[in-house]
Amino acid sequence: MRRDTAWDAHDALNPSVVESRDMFYSGYDGQTWRTLHAESADGIHWLKRGVVLAPDPKTWEGSYIAANGSALRVQGEVWYWYVGGPREQPQIGLARGWKKEPMPVLGPGPRGAWDERGVADPYVIRVEPYFYLSYLGQDRAARQRLGIARSRDGIRWEKLRANPILELGDTGSFDENGLGEPAVWSARGFYWMLYTGRDAQENRRLGLARSADGAHWQKLPAVFAGHESWNSKVICDPTVEDGARVWFGGGDVARPDENIHGQIGFASLTPVVE
Repeated sequence: MRRDTAWDAHDALNPSVVESRDMFYSGYDGQTWRTLHAESADGIHWLKRGVVLAPDPKTWEGSYIAANGSALRVQGEVWYWYVGGPREQPQIGLARGWKKEPMPVLGPGPRGAWDERGVADPYVIRVEPYFYLSYLGQDRAARQRLGIARSRDGIRWEKLRANPILELGDTGSFDENGLGEPAVWSARGFYWMLYTGRDAQENRRLGLARSADGAHWQKLPAVFAGHESWNSKVICDPTVEDGARVWFGGGDVARPDENIHGQIGFASLTPVVE
């Protein structure tokens, strides 16, 4: 999906797809990130429908972002966990049926915690009787790693004691500079995770990890890079459906955040995890 409207003139990224027909993605106009909606009959060709969520500067969200979220159909309506707040200390909010909860549902950890300087990049799955939320946490040294929280109602969350569940890579690796944007699913007796890794030059690629219990994770050798001009420097923001269909963001500028000429692509993961 190309960026071609006022709302996503600079970047179209962070797709979250529900049942292959509704995509909620992040659009950046050069100043503000909003959540936009698109519809599809096949999961490949998409028709943009416009903005469904924007930051409210009168609340905890501020004016920078209400996007980069995870959508799930719950009790017949779309629930959407999203990033809000100032860039310096983001938090995670929830909109149920596009009505926002008044306060964040997941915030930074206490002083000295691995996520004390912000939480972001939520990805939510349902495995009864819990919701599980994978997310990025940042500490005072600006290290970005991954953790998981769980909830019975999707609103009140408990962070796992095993956090952070994925650490930075070794020097020279594709994820030595930061981890983010986890996408988790279950298949063939395991939990699987695609995540974004940043290298020392701020190129972004996707890594793959696996877990038997959802709390203890092992990185696998597979690393996915962009091979076309539009995603030559960045491949990021995966969302996975049925353990095989993957929508992702890409760009041709190596940066850790926005203004990467972001667009959204599609791929199949089946040969990798079978």
